[in-house]
Amino acid sequence: MTNPITVTHKLATEKIGKLIWEYSLPAIVGTVVMSLYNIVDRIFIGQGVGPLAISGLALTFPFMILLMAFGMLIGAGAASRISITLGENDLEKAEKILANAFTLTFIISGTVIILSYIFMHDLLRVFGGTEKTIQYAEDFMRIIIPGGILSALSFGFNNIMRASGYPKKAMYTMIICAVLNAILDPIFIFGFHLGIQGAAIATNISYLVGTVWVLHHFTQAKSTIRFHRKNFRLEKEIVKSIISIGMSPFSMQLATCFVVILVNTTLIHYGGDLAIGAYGIINSVNTLIVMIIIGLNQGTQPIIGFNFGAKLYDRMFRTLKQAVIIGSSLTTLGFIIGMFLPSVITSFFTRDIELQAIATKGLRISVILFPIIGSQIVITNFFQSIGRAKISIFLSLTRQFLFLIPCLLILPRFLGLTGAWTAMPVSDGLSAIVASVTLYYFIRKAKHKNSDVF
Repeated sequence: MTNPITVTHKLATEKIGKLIWEYSLPAIVGTVVMSLYNIVDRIFIGQGVGPLAISGLALTFPFMILLMAFGMLIGAGAASRISITLGENDLEKAEKILANAFTLTFIISGTVIILSYIFMHDLLRVFGGTEKTIQYAEDFMRIIIPGGILSALSFGFNNIMRASGYPKKAMYTMIICAVLNAILDPIFIFGFHLGIQGAAIATNISYLVGTVWVLHHFTQAKSTIRFHRKNFRLEKEIVKSIISIGMSPFSMQLATCFVVILVNTTLIHYGGDLAIGAYGIINSVNTLIVMIIIGLNQGTQPIIGFNFGAKLYDRMFRTLKQAVIIGSSLTTLGFIIGMFLPSVITSFFTRDIELQAIATKGLRISVILFPIIGSQIVITNFFQSIGRAKISIFLSLTRQFLFLIPCLLILPRFLGLTGAWTAMPVSDGLSAIVASVTLYYFIRKAKHKNSDVF
C-alpha cells in the first residue's frame, strides 16, 4: 500500500466488514501484544521474585499509564488528523502533522521523564507505596523512566503508521517488540539474576527496537507520508489540531492514572500490600480485554476518519454499528473468562495462596458488567475519529471521574475490600448508558439536519 490514491479508493469503496477485518485484526494483534509487556513482566516477576514484587510493580502502573497518556496525546491525535487529512486528499498537510508530532513527542515526553525522575520517591508514596513494596518499584522505575521517550515514540508513531495505510506493518512492529520482550525477560531476570530491574531493561530494549523500526518507515520513499526536514518546526494550528483530538484518549489515560492511585490507597487501607498485588493481576487481565477493543478502535479509526473527511457519512455510521457489535462480543468473552476461570488465570501470576484468593474474588466481581463496556469504548472512539473532541473527552471521563471515583469513596465504607472491587462494574454500567444515550441523540440530530450536523 504505497500509493495514497490506492488507500483512498479502498477506504471509500471497499466493503465495511472487509475493511474492519483488514485494519482491525492487525491492530488488535498489536495492542494485545503490547499489553503482554506488562503481563509477561508480572508473570516472570511473580514467579521468580515473589508476591510483594508484584505489588511493587503494580505501584509503577500509574506512571506507565502517564507515559502512555502523553504518547496517545500526540500519537492518537496526529493519527486521527492524518486520516481526516488524507480523506481530504491533502498529502502535504498530512506530512506536516507527522513531523510536528515527532517534535511534540520529544518535548512533552522529555519534560515528563525529567520531572518523574526527580520526584520518583514522592510519586511512589502517593501511588500507595509502603516500606515493603516501594524498593521494588524504585528498582524498576530507575531504569524504565529514561526509556519513556522510546515507548512514546514507538506507540505514538505505530498509530500514525496504521492511520496512513499500513495496518499490517504496524502489527508487525508490536509483535516484534513483544516477542523480543518475552525472550529477554527470563534472560535478564533469571539468567543475569537482575530481578525486577531485568524486566525493566528487557522492556526498554524492546521499545528501542520498536522505535527504530517505526521511525525508519517514515523515512522511506515508498511510504504514503514521510518525514521532511522543513516540517519539523512546530506550527501553532497543527499543534492545536493534534492536541484537540488527542485530548480525549489523553484525558482517559490521565483519569485512569488518578483512579489507579485512588484504587491503590483504598486497597492499602482495606486489604494491605497483597491487595495491591491482586489489583495488579486483575488489571493485567482486564486491560488485556480492553486493549482488544482499543485495537478494534485503532483499526476502525482510519475508516471512520477517512469517510468522514470524504463526506461518506453512511459508510461512517455502518462502520460504527459493526464496531459496536464486535466490541460488545469481545467484552462478553472477557466476562465469561473472568467469571468462570479466575483461579486458573491468577495461578499464572503467583503461587502464593493468599494472593491468589484475593485476586480470584476481585476478578470475578470486576467483570460482572463487562459485556456492555465494549460499546462505551467504541462510541468514545467514534467521536474522537470524527474530530468531536469535546464529546469524546466527556465520554472518556464519565467512567473514571463521574462514576468510579465516587464509587471508590463510598462503597468500601460499607463493603470493605469487596466494595473496592464492586466500584468497577458499577462505573462500567453507568458510563455505558451515558455513551449510548449520547450517541442516540447525536445520530438523531444527524438524521434531522443531514450533513449540517458536521
